Amino acid sequence: MSDILSDKQWEFYNQNGYLRLGKLLDGADLAKVQGRIDDIMLGKATLDYSRLMMQLDSETGKYNDAGEQSRGHKGATLNYRKIQDLELDPVFLEYMQRPIFREICRRVYGGETPIATFRAMFMNKPAHKGTFLPWHQDRWSYLDREAQVTIYTALDPATKANGCVQIIPGSHKMGVINPSNPSGFLTEEQAAKFNRPEQIHFLELEAGEVALLHNLTLHASDVNRSDVSRRAFSVCYMDARTVANNGESFPVIFGKGSVEPQAA
Repeated sequence: MSDILSDKQWEFYNQNGYLRLGKLLDGADLAKVQGRIDDIMLGKATLDYSRLMMQLDSETGKYNDAGEQSRGHKGATLNYRKIQDLELDPVFLEYMQRPIFREICRRVYGGETPIATFRAMFMNKPAHKGTFLPWHQDRWSYLDREAQVTIYTALDPATKANGCVQIIPGSHKMGVINPSNPSGFLTEEQAAKFNRPEQIHFLELEAGEVALLHNLTLHASDVNRSDVSRRAFSVCYMDARTVANNGESFPVIFGKGSVEPQAA
């Protein structure tokens, strides 16, 4: 696929709040990323685990029962739900810095705006496990500006059966739906209003296939009811000038001062 999206593709994205980018990881590249995340979960990677935010999956499938999100390895298991700060890993950073992602950020944020990542995150729904993720928009009220771009890469086939992402096309055009929630989650009443069955699109993807998502596009995901795991890598790209209300800034991915990975 070309690193430049066509006007037709941008028109679809602007109308629907998502765009399938095709299979950007295949063959050896896909196997390399799959193997790397398994090594990280199993504690085999040469990394400073104290810098990685890691969370074990819930045993009940309920969002509130998932393990604590904290830094550090929590045992050799493939049942992690979430691992963040993967821009520190050379394999994931190399993928994050592909020219097509730089070009998307240039188009969305403009010109030579330096680009940071709010989170470079592995998400996992192990076979017959996983956690229901309620309907929400990806926004964080403690940031001084809205992040707009998420690149979502399926590392396994993503299907209805194993809890693929569900979206409401066009919902990004409604703006912020629940400003009172600092993390963008909808109330039960709002979720019932906006996620009527006829509106839901199941974002089923092949392993290695990638989707561009607007951060305000409503989305959720179910538990995994299949024999196939549902691993994915999700990166939120944002203006590197973004500052949190505690003064924190974020790792630069494109531009001066870009993050340097740890050794593989």
